Amino acid sequence: MSRPLASAVGTYPVGVGYFLAFALLTLTLDQGMNLGVAYGTWAAAGVALTALGSRVSFKERITPVMMLGLGLIIGGVLLIELGAVH
Repeated sequence: MSRPLASAVGTYPVGVGYFLAFALLTLTLDQGMNLGVAYGTWAAAGVALTALGSRVSFKERITPVMMLGLGLIIGGVLLIELGAVH
């Protein structure tokens, strides 16, 4: 049996989160950050926070290979920032 109220209650925070994410991305781009850097940072933060959130919320393991992957993502975003022409 479906619980429509329970799914609606969870939907609103997600919707607000998406709205805030796009609003803050827009404000960041308006301040002059390059799109590649802003999107790369946004995407990397999403991956890293999802992995950490799954560890906290669902007790999922973060393996050394996963940590390496997160490090490579962060390193890649850093290289994009360093290589961007200012």
